[in-house]
Amino acid sequence: MTETLDITIRKLGGNGDGIADGPLYVAGTLPGEQVRVVRTGKERAVLREILAPSPDRIAPPCPHFGTCGGCSLQHLADAAYAAWKSDLLRAALASRGFDITPLPMLRIAPGTRRRAELAARRTGDGLLLGFHATASDAITDMTACHVLEAPIVALLPKLRTLLDDLLRGNEALDLHLTRADNGFDLLLTGRTLDARKRLAFADFAAANGIVRTTWRSEPGAVAEIVALHENPHVTFGTVQVVPPPGAFLQAARPAELAIAAEISVAVGRAKRTVDLFAGLGTFGFPLTGRVHAVEGDFAAVAAMQDAARASFRAGRFTAEARDLERRPFMPEDLEPFDAAIFDPPREGAAEQAKWLAQSDVPTIVAVSCNPATFARDARTLADGGYTLTRVVPVDQFLWTSHLELVAVFTKPKKRKR
Repeated sequence: MTETLDITIRKLGGNGDGIADGPLYVAGTLPGEQVRVVRTGKERAVLREILAPSPDRIAPPCPHFGTCGGCSLQHLADAAYAAWKSDLLRAALASRGFDITPLPMLRIAPGTRRRAELAARRTGDGLLLGFHATASDAITDMTACHVLEAPIVALLPKLRTLLDDLLRGNEALDLHLTRADNGFDLLLTGRTLDARKRLAFADFAAANGIVRTTWRSEPGAVAEIVALHENPHVTFGTVQVVPPPGAFLQAARPAELAIAAEISVAVGRAKRTVDLFAGLGTFGFPLTGRVHAVEGDFAAVAAMQDAARASFRAGRFTAEARDLERRPFMPEDLEPFDAAIFDPPREGAAEQAKWLAQSDVPTIVAVSCNPATFARDARTLADGGYTLTRVVPVDQFLWTSHLELVAVFTKPKKRKR
């Protein structure tokens, strides 16, 4: 049963929704606004009309704002947006008892996101290609994007033409598109890819700078090569790494470089560094000392090992496949290292943080895309004797509630008797 209400928005929530008394969450609203909404659930409502707008409300730059799930805060003026996002980190830290002021937020420019996970589906009204709507299977038919790199946006109309010809009935495909250093890397996920589609994608790749096209039947399945003109590569420091299909990369290259620079300064002249949740060696390869990278994904570990050999760093950069949630590095494993880096998924690294806290590694650098789980893990380290000395927020995920950060912890090194 629906109900129309006139309400006042009190604040912005952690996901960017306006919150009225109740609480009642309304996407697309701002603090101080008087709005007319339709209640759709106990704590949710849909905006119908803005009765009195906030002075911080601006016209969103993207025509898809409000339907596309990629951005949720394009209607908020820049200064208010930056203050709100910085407050997310301050509140998370304060909730765990930290009295530290983060450094000013590093702002990443629009049009710098180098990877996109797109969905394509044939419907009765034609082909849809774009991002999913918020918390929905609906696809926003995308013709513009202010966060993706311009070459990716320019490729979309060509992809649309191809898919419009290939998909039949209610066929669907998911597309993981990454702009590597030497061209596009395209991973297709769908139930079938017959010979006709394979040939069409191979021809399309040759004509549009797609250096590798792979396909898998479902997420987690082994990807098969559809077309390979050369191996895609990304560069970390001076080392070129060939990422496995669909591999995780920092979303924006400028953010990656900013975080890597912070880590390099924090680690300094450490002779031995352990890089936990290392991914593809994004932050380990640029370091000058010896690095041992630990990652749970076997394909990523193989990619790092190949890159170390190719760059003649096999003696100074080693990589190990290890599930750090089930088998974390223990204090005795950490004893040889002068510094540790950990960059876990959004869920954080509760188990690994517990053992890091009991170690004597002098410097620990944390990278996180979730202030809440970071603050939890930071509390664990602090309770183990570490001091949080520096926190730098990085606005890598523009116009969203997601916030990247890099933080430094120190502990006096025990003297050997």
